[in-house]
Amino acid sequence: QVQLVESGGGLVQAGGSLRLSCAASRSINVMGWYRQAPGNQRELVARIITGGNTNYADSVKGRFTISRDNAKNTVYLQMNSLKPEDTGVYFCNVRTYIGASGYWGQGTQVTVSS
Repeated sequence: QVQLVESGGGLVQAGGSLRLSCAASRSINVMGWYRQAPGNQRELVARIITGGNTNYADSVKGRFTISRDNAKNTVYLQMNSLKPEDTGVYFCNVRTYIGASGYWGQGTQVTVSS
C-alpha cells in the first residue's frame, strides 16, 4: 500500500503558473499526474520513471514540466502558461510499472480563469 499527499492546486488566471506536489509514503518507480475535467474521462498529463524518462500529453508539451525528488519520494508538476482548458481535478498516480493500476491521490482542483 502507498499513501499519497497532494498539494498545490488553486485558482489562477490564464497565462499564470501553478506547481503541484505529491509525496508518496515509499519509493516507487512510476509517478505521474492525471486530470479529469467535468464530463471528461481521466487523462494522463505527465509521468516520470525512476531513471528520469518522461512522457507528456501533447496538449501540455512545452508548458508543463514533471520532475521528481527520489530522496523525498515526491513528484512535482510545474504548470506554466496555463489555459482555461487545463481546468480540472488533478490526480497523482504512482505505480510499480506502467501497466499496473497503481495508487491514486485524493485529487486537487486546478481552475484557470480566462
